[in-house]
Amino acid sequence: MQGVNVKSEIGNLKKVILHRPGNELLNLTPNTLEELLFDDIPFLEVAQAEHDAFAGILREEGVEVVYLEDLMAEALDTDPGLREKFLDQWIYEAGIRTDLYTQIIKDYINSEYAGTKDMVMKTMAGINLQELPQQHTNLLVDMVSDRTKLVCAPMPNLYFTRDPFNMIGNGVGINRMYSTTRNRETIYGDYIFNYHPDFKDVPQYYSRENTFHIEGGDVLNINDHVLAIGISQRTEPDAIDQLAHNVFSDETSTIDTILAFNIPVSRAFMHLDTVFTQIDYDKFTIHPGIMGPLTVFEITPDGNGGTKIRERDEDLESILTEYVGQPVKLIPCGGGDRIAAEREQWNDGSNTLCVRPGTVVVYQRNNVTNDVLYKNGINCLVMPSAELSRGRGGPRCMSMPAWREAI
Repeated sequence: MQGVNVKSEIGNLKKVILHRPGNELLNLTPNTLEELLFDDIPFLEVAQAEHDAFAGILREEGVEVVYLEDLMAEALDTDPGLREKFLDQWIYEAGIRTDLYTQIIKDYINSEYAGTKDMVMKTMAGINLQELPQQHTNLLVDMVSDRTKLVCAPMPNLYFTRDPFNMIGNGVGINRMYSTTRNRETIYGDYIFNYHPDFKDVPQYYSRENTFHIEGGDVLNINDHVLAIGISQRTEPDAIDQLAHNVFSDETSTIDTILAFNIPVSRAFMHLDTVFTQIDYDKFTIHPGIMGPLTVFEITPDGNGGTKIRERDEDLESILTEYVGQPVKLIPCGGGDRIAAEREQWNDGSNTLCVRPGTVVVYQRNNVTNDVLYKNGINCLVMPSAELSRGRGGPRCMSMPAWREAI
């Protein structure tokens, strides 16, 4: 399967991109949690076992699982000059600005991580000062710095592959992320979609060099004509305007409507997919806390190369019914119990990954919500989640579908 094909949230999932948590989690410390967007430190060994179980569930359902780190290594191996180009870019984006330390880090990586995949994994894990060979640099910063200081920060959020880039029909958006910490993650998608033989010809609808922030967790493919995008803590309306223009201008795209959901700015409501996901032809999970303040805007082409926007005053069920083409049912996280909803929403009870219509991967810990889904005829593929959930993302966050069959 070359290229990408994602024109719904529920079509039979055939290929997905994951990232298995690696040593980047070992570089999380209490002092860096806030900066690196974590609330706690996952236990790596258990997190990896949970992630392997997730990948195993998908393979058992007939899904081809490919890993971000493998795709990146394969992309770099297409041209001998790409390794050095990537390293220079990665070091610069890590905040290294001196020729001396640029060379020290390059020499260290090239000597200790000669294999392409090993090098890629090391760039994800980060580098602290004590790893580098001690040299007399005559730099004041080296004399006063703790040897455990991070020189190149890790990317612990990478196992949430949904966000750095996202598929839109047969195209992709390479995103500009909300935080500097996560924006560095998009470098891997940039190389994959520019150099990997399976992905280099995919149309690109957004660039990581753009000014405005947008993240993949806010982008949902309703069908081959409609996108839903969240205006959220991490996606700006200006980015949606720009993306809409690019998608509508592409003659190969079938998208003719974008629904912009203005959701509350909150860490609990980080992305649209943390409060709202489609799980069947006519069913969606939803966090009841967004129902009151939710506003929806419809964006369509104006016929002259621009867009027109109108605010939709109807209730959410009516809007979704119109665009899905049949009456829909919204299934509340926590079954409508406020305490259960808030608790399980925090652990991504609404963030499900649909494998096929009516079959979804869910976190084991959200037992109240899962029971409600069972009672509504949904087949729940339950995965362990004690450690992975500490990163504040669920099965949808941890997966980037590259190919779905038509619904």
